[in-house]
Amino acid sequence: MDEATARDILRTAGLAKDAELLALGENAVFADGGLVIKVGRAPELLERAERELSVAGWLADAGVPAVRAAEPAPRLVDGHPVTLWHRLPEAVRPAGPADLAALLRSVHALPAPDFTLPRRELLGGVERWLRLAGDAIDPADADYLRERRDGFASAAAALTPRLPPGPIHGDALPRNVHIAPEGPVLVDLETFSSDLREHDLVVMALSRDRYGLAPQAYDSFVGTYGWDVREWEGCAVLRGARETASCAWVAQHAPANPRALDEFRRRVASLRENDAGVRWYPF
Repeated sequence: MDEATARDILRTAGLAKDAELLALGENAVFADGGLVIKVGRAPELLERAERELSVAGWLADAGVPAVRAAEPAPRLVDGHPVTLWHRLPEAVRPAGPADLAALLRSVHALPAPDFTLPRRELLGGVERWLRLAGDAIDPADADYLRERRDGFASAAAALTPRLPPGPIHGDALPRNVHIAPEGPVLVDLETFSSDLREHDLVVMALSRDRYGLAPQAYDSFVGTYGWDVREWEGCAVLRGARETASCAWVAQHAPANPRALDEFRRRVASLRENDAGVRWYPF
């Protein structure tokens, strides 16, 4: 779905055709006055959009600061789910790891909602992303990632968690926190799941080890949350699963982007060499 298609959907829905485009990915995200409008790329995203709205209502009832829906159900327009959200005020500062940790503590204290949350399928997209990469990547690298996927999927299924399983954000990074005048607010609720709480914590540990997050910043995350997931014997398994998925995700961009191919090769080489210190770069 390109921007022009998304704007046609806005017009059909009776929404502002001149809304400001904020992002174009799985959703086209627009701002219009006090609203944010998300247009899903395909009909199969309808269930996810419905669940995201349910999550927003559940968090509101639980008193967890999170983005709030402006309509209770998605609109289905030309086969695309469209959801409306209350626009947050301008951020007063960038979000930091400690802000994220405080929100995760609130989420992780919640019991399961009265609707079904899916498992966090970290590795579920690997095959699709590798297929999209096609012959832009070395077939041996694709086979290597498939083997890693299968191994880590089996290992993750056998883990004994340290924390009680339950609701998680699923993509726990500071970029998914907005610092409003009243304080931190959780955004991007699409990946909410019910699984090992450790999933949410491994993300920041990997950010420290692979993506250049300063050790002091990671320490602030741990100090606010109250526990360092690296102390858990299962941390390496979830980290390995996330690294595998991250490599495959970059691979899908390789056919059209030489930078993506370079980054893919860097990542796979570091995994093959078992070098946990090689810096990866966000893409």
